[in-house]
This record gives sequence, structure tokens and C-alpha cells, in this order.
Amino acid sequence: MTQQDRAASIDWEVAVSTATRLVRPGPVVPRAEADVAVGRLRELAVDAEAHVRELTGLGHGLPLRAGEVVDRPGWVRAAAQGLSVLTDSAMTRQGGVLSGVVSGTAGVQAGVVLAFLSSRVLGQYDPFSGDGRLLLVAPNIVGTQRALNVPGEDFSMWVCLHECTHRLQFTGVPWLAGHFSGLVTELLESMDNESPRLRDLPRRLREADGPVGLIELFQTPEQRAALDRLIAVSTLLEGHADHVMDAVGPDVVPSVAVIRRRFTDRRSGGGLLDRVLRSLLGVEAKVRQYAEGAAFTRHVVDEVGMTGFNAVWSAPEALPTRAEIADPAAWLRRVAP
Repeated sequence: MTQQDRAASIDWEVAVSTATRLVRPGPVVPRAEADVAVGRLRELAVDAEAHVRELTGLGHGLPLRAGEVVDRPGWVRAAAQGLSVLTDSAMTRQGGVLSGVVSGTAGVQAGVVLAFLSSRVLGQYDPFSGDGRLLLVAPNIVGTQRALNVPGEDFSMWVCLHECTHRLQFTGVPWLAGHFSGLVTELLESMDNESPRLRDLPRRLREADGPVGLIELFQTPEQRAALDRLIAVSTLLEGHADHVMDAVGPDVVPSVAVIRRRFTDRRSGGGLLDRVLRSLLGVEAKVRQYAEGAAFTRHVVDEVGMTGFNAVWSAPEALPTRAEIADPAAWLRRVAP
């Protein structure tokens, strides 16, 4: 690797070191209770995936695998590993503005972001590390369940349903991981010295339609098109998982309606500083993704059933565009008339 290549890579060891120093402690749980919760989460991931397979039709014949239960520092290390695999191959080919963005203090900056997210992420499926890892962040699941005052078994299963849907999206659709990685590479490679500067920030903030992350405020037309393609896929994946975790129904999660209502209220809450940080990091935009993607999924399933919906997984060309996410009837006319 050349000196320029090294300058164009995030130092993920620095990111992990920074994040683990900044991570806040989780809720206090007696050791015996924590051991039971960890063991149960692993088991629930297997049960949850069986329910998701039955509902979605994805993944039949694949082995059922337990989840990997981690604490907040464990999630930071796993997330950094997955991000390094996903982004570094593209970053090392870049010069110009990208080298400046990711050099120097980039590891520290990435660590601050990981530390912020580490207390909020409940689970994650990472298709880019080895054979794929389904992570369940035990202290965040326990803390959120307590804050919502909902049954612990129900909430744990509900979270597992969401993450197992993500695992089946990638394991049941063989081309999806490569396509997603290609979209990330396309976005990174579109970054060049023509990117708008800070002087454009006030105007772009005024023109922004709803909450966006900073990345959406500094876009050339080429970058915007690449980002739109990535956002469309992410919105579909998140919305599909949100739909499935509720659609499995009260036979599996008896308190699902109460959990969804309280969780949605909490998702939109938070103090001023927390909400500002979430907006800057694009978390607010991600919250919109859940709602928009779930609405798309619900509309298509209502119209053509889950089998008809599964046409989205037939080929990359069948994935909805960002405009079609907002207008599912347009996707139906194009892909599943």
C-alpha cells in the first residue's frame, strides 16, 4: 500500500480505541440475570428466523443459526470490522477531497460516531464480515425494554425478528450483498474536488426537505444519484424488516401492538442535543426510512401478497427506486403488473 493509499483509509484501530473510551455504561443487571438474558437471546434468534422464513418465503433450506450477543464495546469492534471491509477497498483508490476527508483525524471522528450509536443500536446483521454476523446488543435491548415497560421476552423476540429479516435478505438473496457493496463503492468513487464547500451550507440547509444527514448537503449531481440508489435499497431493507417484525403477529409477540406504539414514540423523542446529533449523523433520516420502507412493503403486500412482493429480490433491476418507494403503485406497474 502506498503512502497515498494509507492516507485515504480510515484508521479503524483508532476509531475502536476512541469509541471504547467514550462508550457509556449500560444498565446495571445482576450477573445471573444477565447470563439468562444472553442465553435466551441466542435461542430467540433461531426461533425468530423460523417465523420470518414462514412469513416471507426467504431462506428455506438454509441452516438456522443463533445470534451473537455482545455488549456496547463488542458492537463497536464488530461494526468497525464490517465498515472497514465495506469501505476501505473503495477509499484506497481515491485521491483529492476523499483523501482529505478520511485522513488525519478520521479515525477519531469515526470513533465518536460509533460511540454515539453504540448506546442506541439494538441489533445488526453484518453481511460483509466472514460468513455474516447477526449481533444482538444485550445492554441496549434490556435498557430499551425497561424504558418502554414492555414484557422482556416479547421485546427480545421482536428485536430478533427484525434482525433475522435482515439476515434472510442477504442470505436468501445471493446477489444482494455484492450489489449493496457496489453501491457504496459507487458513492465513494463519485466524490471528487468538485464537492460543494462549507459556504454552501446555509443555502442547502434552507433547501433541505426534512431531516437529512450532512452527507446529503454536500452533493454533486453524480453523488446525489449514487446516494439515491443507496438510500432506496437501505429504505427497502429497513422497511421490509419493520413490516415483518409486526406482521408475524401477536401469536408470536403477544404485546406487539403496545411495543410498536411505545417504540415509535420513543424513536421520535430525545433531548435537544441528542436530536441535533441524530440529525447531523443522518439518524433522523434513517428513522424516516423505516416508515417509508414499511409503507412501501405494506402497500405491495396488500396488493399482490408476499409472493408478489418478493419480485423485489429477483434481480437488482427489480429493486424500487427512491421515487418508487414513495409511489409503490409505480413500482407495481413496472415490475409486477
